[in-house]
Amino acid sequence: MAFTRSLREAGLPIPITATLNFATALDRVGVGQRDAPYWAGRATLVSQPEDIVVYDRIFAAFWEQKYGEWMNLEGAPPPVTLALDTDDEGSDDFGDAVDDDLQSVRFSRAEVLLDKDFADCSPQELAELQKMMTQMRFTTHAQQSRRQVPTRRGGDAPDLRRTIRLALKHQGEPLRWLHTRNSVKPRRLVMILDVSGSMEPYARAFLRFSHAAVVARGRVEAFAVGTRLTRLTRYLTNRDPDVALTAATPEVKDWSGGTRLGDTIAQFNDEWGIRGLARGAVVVVLSDGWDRGDPEILGEQMERLHRVTHQLIWVNPLKASEGYAPVAAGMAAALPHADLFLSGHSYRSLDHLASILSRSTLR
Repeated sequence: MAFTRSLREAGLPIPITATLNFATALDRVGVGQRDAPYWAGRATLVSQPEDIVVYDRIFAAFWEQKYGEWMNLEGAPPPVTLALDTDDEGSDDFGDAVDDDLQSVRFSRAEVLLDKDFADCSPQELAELQKMMTQMRFTTHAQQSRRQVPTRRGGDAPDLRRTIRLALKHQGEPLRWLHTRNSVKPRRLVMILDVSGSMEPYARAFLRFSHAAVVARGRVEAFAVGTRLTRLTRYLTNRDPDVALTAATPEVKDWSGGTRLGDTIAQFNDEWGIRGLARGAVVVVLSDGWDRGDPEILGEQMERLHRVTHQLIWVNPLKASEGYAPVAAGMAAALPHADLFLSGHSYRSLDHLASILSRSTLR
């Protein structure tokens, strides 16, 4: 930073991106020999041939202590002012007269919201975070299929049909053996969202997250659970999130009501999951684990579900709370059957979940 500041004082235009590239280059090549930092700076900080002379002089003064009378390196560093970005383009936090030598480091409002708990967000902040969720990246998991596809080179098994067909063209002589390989197909993702009263501060954020997953990748199913099971997939397929959520919300009759996780997951297993929807799929349960039903039923149904899934993930927004322990009866019964136990209290935690859902493993 000090070296690039000296270059700026000498008149070279050094943007922040060039400074970051220079820092990355130094991390790769080190500073043990003169040529390493010299060429790292030449490659990242010099944009015009006429700037090389100035660069050489500053480099000699900064790195080799070869000072000339033309340059004065003394002086107080420029002041640094921290400010918060707002959406008001016309407002200026520094007043009308701004010194040209003033350096400002500005923080975006979105950056502040990344780690803020959904329960502590205002309606305006929740709306802003929900818009940010549309930019999340979801990559489809891949799984091996039983279908064999022809291949030109190598393969997993001989293709007898194609080999014999080709041999018939050469008087029955198999001059060339053809092969097939195992094909892959997208792995299904199933989202089970708890919409009970205890989950009300997080349910709408999770519903927006489910919509982002449905429209971003193929083979995604979404369900809402409370005192009943509601399939939401077809309502979340509209790419406009406001239209999709407006259509899905009235279908959830038990929104912000009670919780019977054991019974609703049993209904999911009997009607959808065990019959094929959850087989080989990645299943994500977004719930705080508070259940008014029998915890033994929830444990049994989670065990049934875990046996047929590729990966079973439980996301609990209370996990991020200080001193939290999964001692609630429902959570304690379900947790032994989950492959991953994650928090889902903020945008950053859901972005971490999205990155996990994008990791593809064949099995």
